[in-house]
Amino acid sequence: MHLSHALLPFLAQAAAPEGAPKGLFSGGTGMLIVYGLFIAAMWFLMIAPQRKKQKEHAKMLASIKSGDEILTAGGIYGTVITVRDDRYVVRIGDSTKVEIAKSFVTGVEKKSDSDSKSS
Repeated sequence: MHLSHALLPFLAQAAAPEGAPKGLFSGGTGMLIVYGLFIAAMWFLMIAPQRKKQKEHAKMLASIKSGDEILTAGGIYGTVITVRDDRYVVRIGDSTKVEIAKSFVTGVEKKSDSDSKSS
């Protein structure tokens, strides 16, 4: 083995001379910039789209009226009979009515006839 091969790891770990210019990402400030960029990327890729989706869901829940056909998180289709503060009374069969929390409604399949006539 040559002497240069034995010295390569040692030379790679050697510190830069005192007069050498420091790079942009040297020291602690560089890591703060990297962490800041990482947090910003997480915000725009994950948190912001989720908030937008939550706002759209809340808007959809606020627009549901009696007579609308809805789909629940459990996969049950039904027609809204009564709208209450925190839940809906839904007819899922000829003589079957259930109360469903508003947060379990995943979509409106068909608006009531009164909404479609006024449009």
